[in-house]
Amino acid sequence: MERFPLKSSIPKMPMTYQSVYKKFTNASNGRGGLGSGDDDMVDVTPGPPQPADSATPTSHGTFQLYEHTGRNSDASATSYIAQYFSASTGDSVVFSGMQADTDDIPGIGQYDDFHTIDWQRDIARDRMRHRHIVKKRQDSLWDLIKGAHDAWSGWVCVLLVGVCTGVVAGVIDIGASWMTDLKFGICPQAFWFNREQCCWSSDETTFDHGNCSQWLTWPQVFGESRDGAGAYIISYLFYIVWALVFAALSASLVRMFAPYACGSGIPEIKTILSGFIIRGYLGKWTLIIKVVGLILSVSSGLSLGKEGPMVHIASCLGNILSYLFPKYGRNEAKKREILSAAAAAGVSVAFGAPIGGVLFSLEEVSYYFPLKTLWRSFFCALIAAFILRSINPFGNEHSVLFFVEYNKPWIFFELIPFVGLGIIGGCIATIFIKANIYWCRYRKYSKLGQYPVTEVLVVTLITAIIAYPNPYTRMNTSQLIYLLFNQCGISNSDPLCDYNRNFTHVNSAIERAPAGPGVYRAIWLLILALILKLVMTIFTFGIKVPCGLFIPSLALGAIAGRIVGIGVEQLAFKYSKIWLFSGECSTGDDCITPGLYAMVGAAAVLGGVTRMTVSLVVIMFELTGGVRYIVPLMAAAMASKWVGDALGRQGIYDAHIALNGYPFLDSKDEFQHTSLAADVMQPKRNETLAVITQDSMTVDDLETLLRETEHNGYPVVVSKESQYLVGFVLRRDLNLAIANARHTIEGITAQTLVSFNTTQPPASSPACVSLHRILDLAPITVTDQTPMETVVDMFRKLGLRQTLVTHNGRLLGVITKKDVLRHVKQMDNEDPNSVLFN
Repeated sequence: MERFPLKSSIPKMPMTYQSVYKKFTNASNGRGGLGSGDDDMVDVTPGPPQPADSATPTSHGTFQLYEHTGRNSDASATSYIAQYFSASTGDSVVFSGMQADTDDIPGIGQYDDFHTIDWQRDIARDRMRHRHIVKKRQDSLWDLIKGAHDAWSGWVCVLLVGVCTGVVAGVIDIGASWMTDLKFGICPQAFWFNREQCCWSSDETTFDHGNCSQWLTWPQVFGESRDGAGAYIISYLFYIVWALVFAALSASLVRMFAPYACGSGIPEIKTILSGFIIRGYLGKWTLIIKVVGLILSVSSGLSLGKEGPMVHIASCLGNILSYLFPKYGRNEAKKREILSAAAAAGVSVAFGAPIGGVLFSLEEVSYYFPLKTLWRSFFCALIAAFILRSINPFGNEHSVLFFVEYNKPWIFFELIPFVGLGIIGGCIATIFIKANIYWCRYRKYSKLGQYPVTEVLVVTLITAIIAYPNPYTRMNTSQLIYLLFNQCGISNSDPLCDYNRNFTHVNSAIERAPAGPGVYRAIWLLILALILKLVMTIFTFGIKVPCGLFIPSLALGAIAGRIVGIGVEQLAFKYSKIWLFSGECSTGDDCITPGLYAMVGAAAVLGGVTRMTVSLVVIMFELTGGVRYIVPLMAAAMASKWVGDALGRQGIYDAHIALNGYPFLDSKDEFQHTSLAADVMQPKRNETLAVITQDSMTVDDLETLLRETEHNGYPVVVSKESQYLVGFVLRRDLNLAIANARHTIEGITAQTLVSFNTTQPPASSPACVSLHRILDLAPITVTDQTPMETVVDMFRKLGLRQTLVTHNGRLLGVITKKDVLRHVKQMDNEDPNSVLFN
């Protein structure tokens, strides 16, 4: 048999071919090759189809070499390797050691609770499955239909997620508005109507504070008059009792049936989308309790919103519906594409902002967001918004929460107060984040955490007692924001609009006017409301009921913005002759819109709390329909983010991720330290590393190793002496494979040999069990001198679960995601043991 030439004469070919060619020539030159124990990269069992003109096969290493007659040796080597790579659409060449027949063993490729997924392995499994479907498509009509179903299943799945999210959001909106109004009174003609629906049938032209003769307040139900001291006390008591009933129900349901249904859910969704498994967090019980609990907790009048939990609810729907499509249900990496689209649909229905939802998913929650997921998220958000619009829960022609009617242009000098609002928003947000994290940490490590229902009831009682006397805290928070965003017109009777104006007719321009006593009284009430809302939200966010943060943050900012807006408006009235105001404000018309300041302030606080920028601005102008005000919103959002970043590093969601110890490697952070892989790997130098040898360990040895160590995976080496790396095997897969072998092969004892040999795998028998199928032959490796900056980047961008550390080809240790996170914490002078992992 003729020898292949040395590397110097290798014809130019792609890198992948060249690397295999090198192994190939090494094998035939007797220097050890694919089977000799250095980094085995490709499992090629069985061999490719034998060429027609070949002679008797001669086995060298893993490849079967054929004596080709009358051919150029370079060409024969190249064409031979090409056969291997062309055969890779079948089951011959398998990336990342994932072999097509590992599915023989039930449970392989799945993960345990509180473990990190292996993105590379899962994506490779999906590619291999896809190649298999494409290859089979030509075989029969049924295979062609299966191929088409596989291609459109992603779109069908996000369509179903969008439809279900829209329906659930409609139910939540309708339920919450009815139960919120139940605290104030009832509609005797049809008790299922809320106050607005009850008054639709009324012929009256004006309603006192939204009340009409059809709607009975609780004092009227008991025969009292609508006003007076007795009526006030009865209303106050009913307000408190209903709030306590709703909050107690919500907290009890969460505690008994679904502990994961509490809170906002966005920190956990971010962690899950980064590749962490939290079993049950997106399950059906969590979904049901989250929906019911959210309606109850919003109705109780607590300082919380329903927007964050909508993302969790949509993600639950995405998770449940993904199991209808095995392509997504059985593959954790692919499932996360559906969850990213579901998160976009959640924000889309929460605010009526589909584009904002897609950008929110991209900017804030998603970790892996390929272009395909962007399109699917867009489609999912569109369908969800369309379904919600069809249900029309707000009973008006807009599907957005706070539609504003004004479109007066803003004046250039107003950028100064807008940026000022951004700074105020950043400061309010920082106070909120620091205080809330302090309180949540106290709750976590003190006895308070053992009494979740009691805590909810105490917070609800205090909130209800303080909120009722002030009309701005008594009303629903969404109504308050709408009121603050609105412009004072001819029909507004609120004290905020108590200006000394004379409206000649409906369509006349609003003239500049001095503020009346009602405005000043309203400002004092708003300042009290701001302080109360801020304090109550600090204690509310994190209690054991479903609670979001978007609406309280918008309310805080809107209050601050409206106060600033009234101040600037009065300045323009008093000093209309100075050069700042002389141009636009000289006509006598009102040139300053306080509602716009409320909108900008709302964006500033929400931006400071969450650290969103692009998605925040888009959500705000979709929410209000105020496209003209993009520049003020951008200026405030940017100023707020800068101030927030200067005063505290993390947004509220990242702070809660750190508090709960979730293993989240933030791709936005930079690793700026000079450590090496050798400093972080486990075990440290001179300590022994738990490894499995290729073909010299018995079943008893493996079971002892699994009993005595708790590692999630083990490197496989040629022998204990040489420590040359063969591959990597996961603990879960090893347990399943041994159990499966005992179940299917009779006569296996503790002394039966276990082989991971991929060159000539023996048939499994009572004398020797072959487990080469579960071996990952292409584990990611780094050398001991690799900078940790590079290693951290690999973990972030490739979604690694672990990487193996070698020196001159010999195995030294392992770096897991947990090691990386602990090292980052240690370098930042934080507690490295706070990271949660099994």
